[in-house]
Amino acid sequence: MAISQYAPAYAAHHHDGQYSQYGPHPLTRSTRSFVATWLLAWAFGTIGLDRFYLGKAGTGLLKLVTLGGLGLWTLVDLVIVLCGAQHDKDGLPLAGYGKHRAMAWAVTVAVTAVAWTLSILAYRNGYSDAGVGTY
Repeated sequence: MAISQYAPAYAAHHHDGQYSQYGPHPLTRSTRSFVATWLLAWAFGTIGLDRFYLGKAGTGLLKLVTLGGLGLWTLVDLVIVLCGAQHDKDGLPLAGYGKHRAMAWAVTVAVTAVAWTLSILAYRNGYSDAGVGTY
């Protein structure tokens, strides 16, 4: 079956699994990379570098001033990027999402699990003050 049961009857099926109502032309993708956006959202989301990279200077500045909405906006943006719902300033989907989403999810979950585990172990072993003021 050439067209998925979920695609409208007028949609043309493309080699990358995308559908377009405009015929056999491939869908336009952003020149911005999914992997770069994911890494920026994860590592520097609190200061809005992911938003600046996507060309969204206004929300990037707001994110910078509010320190990523005190972390909440940073977390929400990371999930939005990982789910493939983040777009560039022109509303185009990010390049490479389909190819790299499984790797991005796996790395994010693994690193988060390791960080939480190490934090719990450090707390249980009495390292909750991170060595501040103790010699």
